[in-house]
Amino acid sequence: MRAYHRLHIRLPKRHRDKVNQLLRGGIQPVRVVLRALALTQLHAGKAVAEVASNVKLTPKAVRQIGRRYEDQGLDRAIHDKKHPGATVTFDASQKQRIIAMVCSDPPEGCARWTVRLVAEEAVKRKLAPDIGRESIRILLLHHDFKPWREKIVVRGGTGS
Repeated sequence: MRAYHRLHIRLPKRHRDKVNQLLRGGIQPVRVVLRALALTQLHAGKAVAEVASNVKLTPKAVRQIGRRYEDQGLDRAIHDKKHPGATVTFDASQKQRIIAMVCSDPPEGCARWTVRLVAEEAVKRKLAPDIGRESIRILLLHHDFKPWREKIVVRGGTGS
């Protein structure tokens, strides 16, 4: 861990121009603007505590911004790291098989499909290795199935 020392941030002209362009142009997330302001004030030679009070950040946050700039560059100092996102629960063929199962008759002894029943049957029939009720609910919702809300009734034609 580094000892707290005065950050000597020197932004090259191209980085200063980029920060100024970011501050002048359009709508930006607040955290990006605050980080850019902190970098410009650090470049001006102000102390971490002074920068922190000026931009309403903690001294620790200002130090982290300065260190990220020193270690990883301007983009990483100003912008958040990309987040990986959620893992895919099941693939397209598994989704199709589950939807096909819901379109068929419910198991013996059940009047209609419920989200819980779909999840249990999908695992039992090995359509998906392990699946939660919420994943099933979202899948059915995307396909406009709402078995928990309505009973699906099929009526014969008029016979004419």
